[in-house]
Amino acid sequence: MITTTARKRDHTHWLYIAVVIAVLAGVLVGKLAPEFGQSLAPLGTLFVNLIKMMIAPVIFCTIVLGIGSVRAAATVGKVGGLAIAYFLAMSTAALAIGLVVGNVIEPGSGLGEAKPGAGATYAEQAHGAGGTWEFIQNIVPTTLVSSLTAGSVLQALFVALLVGFAVQAMGSAGEPILRAVSLAQKLVFRILSMILWLAPIGAFGAIANVVGRTGWSAVVQLATLMVAFYLTCLVFVFGVLGVVLRVVSGVSILKLCRYLAREYLLIVATSSSESALPRLVAKMEHAGVEKTTVGVVVPTGYSFNLDGTAIYLTMASIFIADALGQPLSLGEQIGLLLFMIIASKGAAGVTGAGLATLAGGLQSHRPELLDGVGLIVGIDRFMSEARALTNFSGNAVATLLIGTWTNTVDADRTRRVLDRELPFDEETMVDDDHGTPTPEAAADAEPPVAVR
Repeated sequence: MITTTARKRDHTHWLYIAVVIAVLAGVLVGKLAPEFGQSLAPLGTLFVNLIKMMIAPVIFCTIVLGIGSVRAAATVGKVGGLAIAYFLAMSTAALAIGLVVGNVIEPGSGLGEAKPGAGATYAEQAHGAGGTWEFIQNIVPTTLVSSLTAGSVLQALFVALLVGFAVQAMGSAGEPILRAVSLAQKLVFRILSMILWLAPIGAFGAIANVVGRTGWSAVVQLATLMVAFYLTCLVFVFGVLGVVLRVVSGVSILKLCRYLAREYLLIVATSSSESALPRLVAKMEHAGVEKTTVGVVVPTGYSFNLDGTAIYLTMASIFIADALGQPLSLGEQIGLLLFMIIASKGAAGVTGAGLATLAGGLQSHRPELLDGVGLIVGIDRFMSEARALTNFSGNAVATLLIGTWTNTVDADRTRRVLDRELPFDEETMVDDDHGTPTPEAAADAEPPVAVR
């Protein structure tokens, strides 16, 4: 009876049908009226900005509720440590796959000459992103409140961790704060569900702009690179992540992708995985993963678990070197790409971060290849779709894996959710009866601290 009621209330499938129609309309407008299509770019930008506006509050509420309700601080540390180790392992696997495919296919061979000076702008962006110490320094916000307004995921994560541990240390005295944050979370998700109804408008503007600006010539000319990149991402998601997910958690990657289908469509429409971050948090909690694990793994993964970006940087570098007739040796490839993976963390939040990191790495290691960035500028927007989808999939899988390793996931609930027995509430995106620690985690938890 509950399942039937939830399905009757869910009218959001019309929203995603409208998104598909809007994307097709954007393609037509961009092709038939390129100048007008380019003028619609602000529509896509405004929608993505609206979504980004909600990311910090979602992260803050999720982490504070998750950590505040778990009395053992060691549990959070264990989740974070496993997450970082896993992210490093997956980034290495993504690099290896990209290297193999890039060297076997050699999509850039015989393409032609690059546009002179095309990579200079992006190299300047990468330089402006700062080094490792500046990246670490920027994690700490200027004020406690500015972490929710600066638009930095890591700043919001940092402050939320501080608040969560502080509430945790307060014991029973912190319960009123948790109730207030819980109400705030419901408000945030309700606002987000309202914003999502503007997705068709944002998708229309974004697609019309990119088609109007690049046309189809660049896409056709560089189709080999695009197809190879998309196929590589598919192999990584279903061949690597899928196998690991099945072995560790016993979960089918196909069912998980079906469960996240609407988020995938939203990412394709906006070309940004950030647009689906709040919904990923809500859906992972609904799927049986504790708030603590979701709150730590998902935001951290959005900055450190960039599998799609790793594959992109690998294949783009090999492509440019081959296209200019100056192929990279295996040692040069590994050194350059390891540098890029580290540099990409500092470029987070920079417009065109993928191109900026690529250009910055080439300028540092092989400056004679910098102009080759101009070869892929025209199709970078299309390749960013696969980057975002792969990064998003990697973070969804990581949440379930870390939950399994730390006993913070309800496996039976996960199975029922993925089998569509427990539908996700599209209206509120919040489960009032879920998110409490599993029996295994509760057994490991310390008793509340007495406040005198």
